[in-house]
Amino acid sequence: MTNEELDSVMAKAKEQFRKGEPLFGKNGAFHFMLENFLNTALETEMEEHLAENKGNGGKDRRNGKMRKTVQSEYGPVEIQTPRDRDGSFEPEVVKKRETILAEGLSDKIISLYATGQSTRDISKFIEDNYGSSISAETISHITDRVWPEIQSWRSRSLEDVYPIVWLDAIHYKVKDDKGAVVSRAIYNVLGVDRYGFKDLLGMYVSQNEGANFWLGVLTDLKNRGVKDILVACVDGLKGFPDAINAVFPQTDVQLCIVHQIRNSLKYIASKNQKEFLADLKLVYQAATLEKAETELSNLDSKWGEKYPIVIRSWQENWQNLSRYFQYTAEIRKLIYTTNTVEGYHRQIRKVTKTKGVFNSDESLLKLVYLAYRNIKKKWTMPLANWSLIAQQLCIRFENRFRIL
Repeated sequence: MTNEELDSVMAKAKEQFRKGEPLFGKNGAFHFMLENFLNTALETEMEEHLAENKGNGGKDRRNGKMRKTVQSEYGPVEIQTPRDRDGSFEPEVVKKRETILAEGLSDKIISLYATGQSTRDISKFIEDNYGSSISAETISHITDRVWPEIQSWRSRSLEDVYPIVWLDAIHYKVKDDKGAVVSRAIYNVLGVDRYGFKDLLGMYVSQNEGANFWLGVLTDLKNRGVKDILVACVDGLKGFPDAINAVFPQTDVQLCIVHQIRNSLKYIASKNQKEFLADLKLVYQAATLEKAETELSNLDSKWGEKYPIVIRSWQENWQNLSRYFQYTAEIRKLIYTTNTVEGYHRQIRKVTKTKGVFNSDESLLKLVYLAYRNIKKKWTMPLANWSLIAQQLCIRFENRFRIL
């Protein structure tokens, strides 16, 4: 750059600085300097390459230049990459086929995608703020960079014991290989470790929620190092407790009381729902198991003839519905519902709600993982009263759980 060119750049920079205009944007004063720097660096790399090649007895030489535009945090940059005869030159400052120059811009795109922004919205944001035009295909390729991270996360080793685990599914619409819209379930396993910190142990995509698939999920957890789960909290899916105990035979399985109540009320006439629910509360809010069983018997006496299927459902599932009565109030609050994992699902839906149909299972998993990655940043504290809960679990499971 000549002195005259530098003086012109500095004069323009001062004027733009006073006006509050970006110095590195598409029309920024320093934009020329950035292009000049990159092209000079490429020329220097080529000179070093030819000198090294010549020293090794080679006869390689220059063979023109290739123009291309790369996107950066400071707008599009025009560069001229030198070429050599034998095609052995591999530039480092701007690599071959590289179209996104700055890591910061790629990180910004991934960050926007993780909040549920559409590719169109992301493209507009980048153009408005950086003066760069990026296609939806390029954005998709950039977000695909998280796949190695996802694969590593899905296969990572887990701790040997988790005191409490919640298992549930969240459902979406996805296009299959033939373009047809189908239902997909993401199975989520949310656990709390011995120190009281939450983490997502795994997420699995399947066509529907079923006990057979959960068996595969639980087997994967075991293969990744989980030897024991003290308490597993699940919804009322038939066969689910058997699937859990097939892999972790010592685990206490607690069916979600809220799911059971919702399913019951579906089959209670609206005129009876308020009274039935009041009687039902005496069952699941009882202080002891004995009191709960007495109230369940009373419920049967009063409503059994009118709603036999509903009452039978409580009776047949009672063993796994009533597990929480074995625990103190602090632990009961955590395990008698799947509210913990449903709260996580609500946060995921805030991100995915703008996506009516996903283009593939991969695009669904990619967005949900990125959303999880943001949510996890807030999981910096152990669960409330965990020090007390952990000690109670140590006493109850003295041979299976220790904190010291």
